[in-house]
Amino acid sequence: MTGSDGPCRAPYAMIESWLRDTPPDLMEAKRRNAEVLFRRIGITFAVYTEGGDPERLIPFDIIPRVLDSGEWQYLSRGLEQRVKALNAFLRDIYGEREILRAGKIPAELVLHNSAFTPEMQDLAVPGGVFTHICGIDLVRVGPEDFYVLEDNCRTPSGVSYMLENRAVMMRLFPELFNRNMIRPVSHYPEELMETLQSVAPPNCEREPTVAVLTPGAFNSAYFEHSYLADEMGVELVEGPDLVIDDAVVYMRTTEGLKRVDVLYRRVDDEFLDPLTFRPDSMLGVPGIMHAYRAGNITLANAIGAGIADDKAVYMYVPEFVRFYLGEEPILKNVPTWDCRHKDQLSYVLDHLDELVVKEVHGSGGYGMLVGPKATREEREAYRQVLLARPDDHIAQPTLALSTCPTFVDGGIAPRHVDLRPFVLVGKDIRIVPGGLTRVALREGSLVVNSSQGGGTKDTWVVGPDGTLAEGAPA
Repeated sequence: MTGSDGPCRAPYAMIESWLRDTPPDLMEAKRRNAEVLFRRIGITFAVYTEGGDPERLIPFDIIPRVLDSGEWQYLSRGLEQRVKALNAFLRDIYGEREILRAGKIPAELVLHNSAFTPEMQDLAVPGGVFTHICGIDLVRVGPEDFYVLEDNCRTPSGVSYMLENRAVMMRLFPELFNRNMIRPVSHYPEELMETLQSVAPPNCEREPTVAVLTPGAFNSAYFEHSYLADEMGVELVEGPDLVIDDAVVYMRTTEGLKRVDVLYRRVDDEFLDPLTFRPDSMLGVPGIMHAYRAGNITLANAIGAGIADDKAVYMYVPEFVRFYLGEEPILKNVPTWDCRHKDQLSYVLDHLDELVVKEVHGSGGYGMLVGPKATREEREAYRQVLLARPDDHIAQPTLALSTCPTFVDGGIAPRHVDLRPFVLVGKDIRIVPGGLTRVALREGSLVVNSSQGGGTKDTWVVGPDGTLAEGAPA
């Protein structure tokens, strides 16, 4: 909010004034009100690794994170460029593999990767789009520098929290929305629906029917699955609700079988079709790969898209931009050491107290070491893991992540944040302004994941863009 030199940055001027004029007891009352609202709505998150009742609220911070229109314009251009390159990479490696022949990325890193899906080879996905819903995790380092921390190309979650965070903020602080030009996000479900319909399979000769495929009510993101289906006005289905007949996907309804053309699936690849992948899966649809190859169903995101968000493949995304688009990357990668190489592994082992080390297939903040925050015993234990399985790890510097004012038990204090904008890719590329800001609520922590005690904030993009501001009268 203040920048490195002290004065309040212009986008935060109204937040600074609001915080100065609002009594702490009123802020505390608003925080309690927010918790009541989230409980009524039923927004919970399951943490399976903990005993007892795993369902809990994701902590919500009532002080928004703010970006100005210039910053957002820059990020939007970078995000659009990046997802174009990621989709081009996915089309290529499941097609002609030109980038491998050109030696721009090691072939073994792709073809021997557990996220690579040979069953997708030469499968022409509708519209040539592999990752229709992409969540790009960004961190800010200094006033001007944004870095991409991760690409989430499989089933990125969190958009329901982005939408409900905004709805709750508008209920709690309507005066802020009346006084400020805050870009809207509430149209995301309509944008998602139009994106999915735009990539209907070639054999669809009518208005496409969309459905959301969920693993079921015990999945950690089930609220989001049901929320998005409801907001789009489509059916929420589980594997047993779908059948395949003559390579066409149908869902069971009270009026009989109804054809499905586009499936926004939140079931992992390996569980999607027991005839092709895991034969013990009870979550998927037997034969859906046959329908996929026949051109009768669009799966969003496509099977095999996960290779593009592998943390070792991440290092080569700037090269994807140059190779496929002929452009220089707008958004920077975080410098990364690949522990598959002996010299880089040696450096990482010698600097464990300075680096963040991650599993290449890890997620949710698990399986990582934050060197400066770890004990000597934790670093030594991780050293043995690295020596045993160097190919499964990468390392990055501990960045001085930006902080945002956050309302905590002791009042207002800085906490580290990241940002996950959601990019929709279909016939066009659409990005709602803002995204999900995740905040590390523990003092000094750099881990923002909800499974690791992180929370969320509303994200405001302020400034004119020619569209109606959120909360403004029509």
